[in-house]
Amino acid sequence: MGQTDFRFSGASGVAVAKSKAATVDEAVAELVAQLPSDDLALILVFLSPHYDPHHFIADITRRFDETPVCGCTTAGELAPDGWDENSVVALAFSRGDFSAVVRPILNLDSFRVEDGRRIGGELRHELLRATPQVDRGSPFGLVLIDGLCRREEAVMSAVYASLDDIPIVGGSAGDGMRFEKTWVFFEGKAYTNAALLILLNTSLPFRVFKCDNFEPMPQKMVVTEADIESRTVKELNAEPAAEEYSRMVGIMDDAKLDPFSFASHPVLVRVGGSYYARSIQRVEPDGSLHFFCAIDEGMVLTAATSRSLVGSTRELFAQTQDQIGDVSLYIGFECLLRRLDAEQHQLARDMSELYRENRVIGFHTYGEQFGSMHVNQTFTGVAIGRRPA
Repeated sequence: MGQTDFRFSGASGVAVAKSKAATVDEAVAELVAQLPSDDLALILVFLSPHYDPHHFIADITRRFDETPVCGCTTAGELAPDGWDENSVVALAFSRGDFSAVVRPILNLDSFRVEDGRRIGGELRHELLRATPQVDRGSPFGLVLIDGLCRREEAVMSAVYASLDDIPIVGGSAGDGMRFEKTWVFFEGKAYTNAALLILLNTSLPFRVFKCDNFEPMPQKMVVTEADIESRTVKELNAEPAAEEYSRMVGIMDDAKLDPFSFASHPVLVRVGGSYYARSIQRVEPDGSLHFFCAIDEGMVLTAATSRSLVGSTRELFAQTQDQIGDVSLYIGFECLLRRLDAEQHQLARDMSELYRENRVIGFHTYGEQFGSMHVNQTFTGVAIGRRPA
């Protein structure tokens, strides 16, 4: 990859870099060579768990000592050349087009709603102070959060309520297919059980988005027994959960339930007149179902049917261009299960090429954030337009 390919252009305030080097030291060196070295408001990095997170964030933070560096680990990377694994991608935001402030939210196992509201309110005022009065533009927010913390809903609800309608999107950090430990990065350190709230202000046009490819079906399932804390459903419609789920979505043998079948057959919940996916992570030995999102007894789950994954995503890109004009890049947070679904249906190459053509940069997640919601099997993010001529 030529190191000048992703420098700032005259119309874009974001530079992009990627490395697939074998070692952390080599990967950091390649990123440094590709990115501008000064006049930066923020650097975002999305790192494969193939690399040591502590070594990586310490090294790259040292190399960009004048610029805040933050990010997280992934379940796959959305790179300049399409979908990838065992790589690291980076975004550098120019100070001429962006102002940025970042705040960590640590110790999520003891997170309280008032903590999120306080942090969100303080950061909103900090962004106002950091943004010049002239050509102030508009703000948006990004949230990166430990993908195994089971606190996403509480964090998003509290933070969003404090931001005075600033649009926010984000992703839950990943650990490949291992589901052991995920990390977020701040001030040279890697944290688990933590989240980052990032607010950016820009004069460039932008649009936050949410895209999925599912439609509700008539079949309904009521959660009749669950362990809410562990996000485990034991019974659906007063029947063993795995058996009833298999019957309702048309899988003949519940013994065949695996990540690919869950990717192809999510369930939906209705919130405020809209449907959101609630994806299943795994089936437990006792036949219960472990979810990526919060669940509750009495929750009504709706079976879903698929629309074209490629077609629905292409529609999103067309609609975004209609709204804000030419898009310089999409910062994207895409569920791991969308990738698995594409692989199962031999669509991975088509999706990867579509993302390359539209310059989607980000990562595959363990969950996505949109507004106050934590969702699954969705593609969320923010499209950044070009500077007007």
